[in-house]
Amino acid sequence: MISPARLHTSNVFNLPVHLLADYGAWLETQLVQNQGGQVITLNPEMVMLAQKDAQIHQIISQADLVVPDGSGIIFYLRLKGFKHQRCPGIELAESLIRQVALSETPYSLAFYGGAPGVTATAAEQWQQKYPNLSILVNHGFLSTPELEQWCRVLQEQQPKVIFVGLGVPRQEIWIRDHRHLCPQSLWIGVGGSFDVWSGQKQRAPKWFCDNNLEWFYRLYQEPWRWRRMLVLPQFMLKTLVDHYL
Repeated sequence: MISPARLHTSNVFNLPVHLLADYGAWLETQLVQNQGGQVITLNPEMVMLAQKDAQIHQIISQADLVVPDGSGIIFYLRLKGFKHQRCPGIELAESLIRQVALSETPYSLAFYGGAPGVTATAAEQWQQKYPNLSILVNHGFLSTPELEQWCRVLQEQQPKVIFVGLGVPRQEIWIRDHRHLCPQSLWIGVGGSFDVWSGQKQRAPKWFCDNNLEWFYRLYQEPWRWRRMLVLPQFMLKTLVDHYL
């Protein structure tokens, strides 16, 4: 197994970014060798948040795998001389689900987060494609007793991969605080992926993704996010200042 310390690593504003040719292969190795870990799919919003929040900075810095998700991250790395490809978090998660579904070893998954009904529908959609998939499911609006029961289920069942869709930074904090329940599992924050997998929302068309405009399509779908989107020009300005001044 390649340990996180030995991964080829660059950084974005003092946050680590692991540069791999095949992130899916790294995850598959972790599964085969029964190794757990926290996976972060890094985007500019998270980077800017980490500049102000020491807790988020620490979580990202200590993650076992930090994947360059946002196009702004790729732009920053290219200014530093690294011609790396973006790895969208939702695509990495989908690839991992397919790996598990087609594996000879019967791994189980867990989906946690999203709105009531949405996450269960997302799991059903995957199980229609791969009937052998075993997926534990719960939404992200649990009462304290319900959450305690969910934690007991995770600890008893020990799913090999746990996808958490609570939004940034809540999902990263929740994973940090609960990894001990399943120490040999892969924990991955997936944001709004359950909404896409359930059919509640659509991912941006390929042209938008290929031209780094996925953020624009998401803003079109969710105009209320415009304040959060302001971090994108802030990140770009900070990147240019950091590189040229």
